Amino acid sequence: MALRFAYNTNGAANHRLEDAVALIAEAGYDGVALTLDHHHLDPMAEGWVVRTEALARQLHAHRLGCVIETGARYLLDPRRKHEPTLLTPSAEGRARRIAFLGRAFEIGRALDAEAVSFWAGVPLPGVDRGEAAGWLVEGLEQVLAQAERLGVTAALEPEPGMLVETLNDWALLRTRLPQLTLALDLGHCLVTQEREPPAAVQEFAGRIGTVAIEDMRRGDHTHLPFGEGDMDIPACLGALETIGFARLVCVELSRESHRADRMIPQSLQWLHRCRQEAAAI
Repeated sequence: MALRFAYNTNGAANHRLEDAVALIAEAGYDGVALTLDHHHLDPMAEGWVVRTEALARQLHAHRLGCVIETGARYLLDPRRKHEPTLLTPSAEGRARRIAFLGRAFEIGRALDAEAVSFWAGVPLPGVDRGEAAGWLVEGLEQVLAQAERLGVTAALEPEPGMLVETLNDWALLRTRLPQLTLALDLGHCLVTQEREPPAAVQEFAGRIGTVAIEDMRRGDHTHLPFGEGDMDIPACLGALETIGFARLVCVELSRESHRADRMIPQSLQWLHRCRQEAAAI
């Protein structure tokens, strides 16, 4: 089974959404990883239903699949990056994050998204990590219930620096929430250095809801264009091929929006070359 690739709209932040989707389609991708944000389908703005319907028509016309991402920096609070989260001390704040994720699931259902990815968040200064973990489980129970009701795959992404930072953190959490799936960012494995990315693919094969890929240097959480970091891309693609991964593999290059017109096609060309190398291993 051939791998299917998507490109993240947070790597085309200077383009209108419809233009970004057109560029992704023209380059030959199989899907779009849509980051819900104020400039690319604001889920909290009036008219989100109409915009979602228009996007659904465009994706269908281009025969593109979809993954929804929810990591917008200032969508819910213009003064505090990523806040509120599932770990925010305020119950009202946590409820706002849960409501936002619920809206993301609604959009995901409308777009027939393969998964909706999200993360735990960072405990604010002075917050006890044990108490934050309790809020997280409580919130996830509500989030997963919403996703199940709408028939959407909810995939939690371990994120360097957050409460759920490593794959071990995710695995421990899943012992309490067995319906949880994994949003696996292969580059994060190099940041935390807990596993090599191909090994992570093999180990978590049956539990992966979506995959993000980019280049990255060991110990440095900077998403890089392919060829500029330490990732063994052919080995990663080979591992995904070996497990028969059928969902979208999403290129995540949020720092490259200023040259998205070049990076969108170049990234797919690189991946195709790496697939050929992987096949030869």
